[in-house]
Amino acid sequence: MTIIIGLTGGIGSGKSTVARLFEKLGVAVLDADRAARAVVEPGTGGLEELKTEFGSTILLEDGTLDRRALRRLIFADPKKRVAVEQILHPRIAEELERKAAEIDAPYLLLVIPLLVESSGKYSVDRILLVDLPEELQIERVVNRDQTSRAEVELILEVQASREERLLMADDVILNLDPAMVEAQVKQLHEQYLLLVN
Repeated sequence: MTIIIGLTGGIGSGKSTVARLFEKLGVAVLDADRAARAVVEPGTGGLEELKTEFGSTILLEDGTLDRRALRRLIFADPKKRVAVEQILHPRIAEELERKAAEIDAPYLLLVIPLLVESSGKYSVDRILLVDLPEELQIERVVNRDQTSRAEVELILEVQASREERLLMADDVILNLDPAMVEAQVKQLHEQYLLLVN
């Protein structure tokens, strides 16, 4: 039986870095962001339902989803965000479950940024949180995305708080320094392998 570890953390916490470190150790990694792209490809039910709900203003000229337009909509109106989540989360969860069933490994990582917020829509055995102080998180996102502090704070407002995530987590990687993160990943890798044996 494969143990499923849900890897989560707020925007700019370092989830991708941690996922890559686990991949380097030979761990299978499935990413909810990739699954989210798959379920809104042209011709999918996800894209059709979004189009029905919000109209063609969320489409680019080539018929693909305009992610920026959709993001603006959902950050401007919490009801629209809930509608998008209701359309996409079940499809993403289904896509991840389908891919996870194909993997034969002691454990695998599901990278799910909104795992805590999605209240049980994803089936995981343990939650691994990538954590860091909020001020550092804001600073990293501003530098990485060349965005304003106000925009990052808006995103943080709709995500679970650091405290809520810490309460839900079974394991925590504190992301303050790359060498420290790598050491924590190796330690958890050994721990997870022991869980299956």
